[in-house]
Amino acid sequence: MTNRKQTDTAVVAGATGMMGRQLVRLLLEDPAYQRIIVLVRRGIGISHPKLVEKQVSFDRLESELDTSVLKDADVFCTLGTTMQQAGSKEAFRKVDHEYPLALAKAAMQHGAASYVIVTAMWASEQSWMFYTRVKGQLEQDLLSLGLPRLVILRPSLLLGDREAESFGDRATASVFRLIDPLLIGPLARMKAIQCKDVAQAMVKMARESGPAVEVLESEVISLRTSKKNSPTKV
Repeated sequence: MTNRKQTDTAVVAGATGMMGRQLVRLLLEDPAYQRIIVLVRRGIGISHPKLVEKQVSFDRLESELDTSVLKDADVFCTLGTTMQQAGSKEAFRKVDHEYPLALAKAAMQHGAASYVIVTAMWASEQSWMFYTRVKGQLEQDLLSLGLPRLVILRPSLLLGDREAESFGDRATASVFRLIDPLLIGPLARMKAIQCKDVAQAMVKMARESGPAVEVLESEVISLRTSKKNSPTKV
């Protein structure tokens, strides 16, 4: 069991995405946090006394970021893209593997209290799917760092308001809503999950003491906020 460092600072990477926007809103409302630092390439369009924007390029994170902000902070990573947005496997890997790993290394080096990240259901180094294989490789690289507290969330399809929702996004969400009642027993883990539930679990896990590594599968993420279930420990 890791004794939690008390902190009033949260650092968020990926604040412009659907998950990141929801997470920032929750953090701003949380009285435990007095400073929310978002690492962005462009402004997120929110004005709040607790919010601090740091414009950085993740290709040059160490040189552009004042790493003192990571000291004793809870670091949240919601960085991610799609193959359609990235345009190539190399570009996808950069956003979904290299950038989160660079942030985690900085968090480890500069004394962050915790590192909380969203990956994906079925993330595995051995996956035949490129997307989940990259996520699995990222998880293994994060585990090798020896972070004082690492929390990994593996949600299924995320439901919420997307800034640039494609026809494919809408179609997939519609299909998941239709089949949701049929996903019972072992299939329950495939149920789509609300983005806000994942964000709430991220904040809750960051505030708690726990083992050095915890992994939350999709089917327990929303229940985790009520303490009905315990996450997987690895």
